[in-house]
Amino acid sequence: MNRISLLCLLLPFLIASCGSSESRSTEGLKEDTIPVKLLALSPHSSGQEVRTSGVFTTDNEAIVSFKNGGVINRVYVKEGDAVKAGQLLATLNPTEVDASVMQAKLSEEKAKRDFKRAQQLYKDSVVTLEQFQNAETALRIAQEQLRSANYNLNQTEIRASASGFVLRRLVNDGQVVGPGTAVLQLNKTGGSDWQLKVGVSDKQWAAISLGDSAIVTSDVINKAIPAIVYKKSEGIDPSSGVFTIMLKLTSGSDGLKIGAGMFAQAIIRSKQQTEGWQIPYDAILDGDAGKAFVFITDDGKTAKRIEISVDAVQQDKVLVSAGLENARSLIISGSAYLTDGSPIKVVD
Repeated sequence: MNRISLLCLLLPFLIASCGSSESRSTEGLKEDTIPVKLLALSPHSSGQEVRTSGVFTTDNEAIVSFKNGGVINRVYVKEGDAVKAGQLLATLNPTEVDASVMQAKLSEEKAKRDFKRAQQLYKDSVVTLEQFQNAETALRIAQEQLRSANYNLNQTEIRASASGFVLRRLVNDGQVVGPGTAVLQLNKTGGSDWQLKVGVSDKQWAAISLGDSAIVTSDVINKAIPAIVYKKSEGIDPSSGVFTIMLKLTSGSDGLKIGAGMFAQAIIRSKQQTEGWQIPYDAILDGDAGKAFVFITDDGKTAKRIEISVDAVQQDKVLVSAGLENARSLIISGSAYLTDGSPIKVVD
């Protein structure tokens, strides 16, 4: 009887305790609901910005070499040296070419003697007209061979065609080189024909057109310089594995201390319009190689994780080209605390 009375007394407390536990469980679920902010999505067309970097150069950059192969006798300059027009830069050992010139001279002298002899004999009607003409032809051939030998002798020297400086020295004294082997890389100085040589990916190359505007900046130059896309390579540079774009400085470069090889950054503004979405950079989760992940919501209650294609990053904005076609709202705040299917609460 006492046990029954005791159970009757404890029953209300047990019921209250269960209700309190259920209430705490409900509150715990409510606490798991993550507050987020949303951004309504709508596609629009915009010009792409390509951010890249490169080095300054000019349109007068050239690789010089010897016409004929041989042994390098001496290279008179080194990288960074300033050169003047007509200055001797490098020479080949002339021994072999000198011998060719001497042989050509001897052949010409013999041909002259043969021609004079044939001419006199033809006047005396001793030789035929054909024999006389053959002697005349042999003389002309010998003269042209001497002319060619003298030309090759002049090609044993490399002289600067214009004032400038040496960018690269590619051979050393005593080295054997073949015809056309690069010896020196030269760059003409003076004027305001500076260009920035930059590299871009194949996708960026396709979006850039001749005449597109650009802004060039450098740590050495304390101002932004306007430029235009001047040239586009038609193939990948084998040494760098990227496409080459040449940006020509249009104005404001006069008087600036720019040197060949100086590093600079550039922002190229493509005229080509692309359809996509601009979303805040903070909304992006982990990503790689043009792919990333974001959270969206269709009902305002549940987060959904999807993959997107990133076309470009522009300051604090990201240009998305695919992946948001069927999305209504993008979660732009609180993404770090979400997982796929997390309950959310929209806040202002």
